[in-house]
Amino acid sequence: MKSLKDRAELIKKIRHFFDEQGVVEVQTPKLLDAPTSDTYIDSITMQVNKDIDQKTKYLHTSPELEMKKLLAQGSGDIYQICSVFRDNEQGFQNFNEFTMLEYYRLDFDLHQLMNDVVKLLNVLGVQGQVSQLSYAQAFSKYGDIDILNTDFDALKKIASTHGLTIDFEWIEDLQILLFTHLIEPKLEVLPICFIYDYPASQSALSTVEGQVAHRFELYLSGVEVANGYDELQDAQSYEKIFKRENNKRKQLKKTFFDPDLDFVLQLKEGLPQCSGVAIGIDRLISQIRLK
Repeated sequence: MKSLKDRAELIKKIRHFFDEQGVVEVQTPKLLDAPTSDTYIDSITMQVNKDIDQKTKYLHTSPELEMKKLLAQGSGDIYQICSVFRDNEQGFQNFNEFTMLEYYRLDFDLHQLMNDVVKLLNVLGVQGQVSQLSYAQAFSKYGDIDILNTDFDALKKIASTHGLTIDFEWIEDLQILLFTHLIEPKLEVLPICFIYDYPASQSALSTVEGQVAHRFELYLSGVEVANGYDELQDAQSYEKIFKRENNKRKQLKKTFFDPDLDFVLQLKEGLPQCSGVAIGIDRLISQIRLK
């Protein structure tokens, strides 16, 4: 029972943190007409209205796109705490259903958002030295690799020397593997660590400038608990990325779908400048308990 009360208290503190800043809590649909197009995340498919006019729906893997529709409509700063659902999940910390906190702050750049996340962590009882390393700095410091200027073939040679597979179609997947094996273990000694400015090849839905994508991941004692972006603003960029991800799904012989055109249409006027972050509540709680 104590764990239930601790969880309820943590959720209460999160809501109080945002209430004090005037960030509005929202609830968006969880049953959607379109699945995620993310290459490595799979939507759970649902058949509804079987006795009327059967339709295929998809449980949301994240509230991101629905919240961005609200941002495009002028919602201002918003947050949401909700269950999300993902198919084909496996591993010690991956689940088909888990709780996510997602929030967006207008006129925040990536570093302002990181500072805001630290304030939230402090309110939740997470203390300790805060480290901020760019992706390139982390690879240079812990792996002696110039990650932004090392090509695919050279990275394959490095991976081979560490006994790692090199069977990848895209450089970003090999970069991620090297980070997981060479860098993440070194982050265990850092209580609160932000890795930011990822290679442009790992941009996801974040803005890109030159070689880097303006996004971050938050690690607590080596465990990744959050993913933040300086958000893309124009509909054309989203449509291009949806198509790119779907093409990658095709190459991997995974199920692929048409892009979410409703989202693209609702963003025709664009998003206001903002940064957003998704935080895994379950992972966060597990790390707090270990402190």
